[in-house]
Amino acid sequence: MSSFPHLIAATQILADPISNPAPTDPTGGSKGVNLLLAYAKWGSLIACALSAVVSGGMMGVGSLSNRPDSVDKGKRAMIWSLGGVLACAIAIPLVNQVFGAAA
Repeated sequence: MSSFPHLIAATQILADPISNPAPTDPTGGSKGVNLLLAYAKWGSLIACALSAVVSGGMMGVGSLSNRPDSVDKGKRAMIWSLGGVLACAIAIPLVNQVFGAAA
């Protein structure tokens, strides 16, 4: 019976409202973070474009040299490179929205 008052006190503490602080910019307005994100964005898009071109060449060379395994690898690489482009295309506005909300 001595634990009953402790249980009531614990429920009162848990029932208190939790404050929601306003968003703040963790970088302090640093331009370096924006530059780093820009390099990462363009680097990933360039890598996806290069992999799409290489996978297209792999499909062409594989079909001309009668190597069906190269054609299959090229097809899979093409699908994954296009998936990477879609992931970048979705991630870029998402990151902009998050950083825009912090400002």
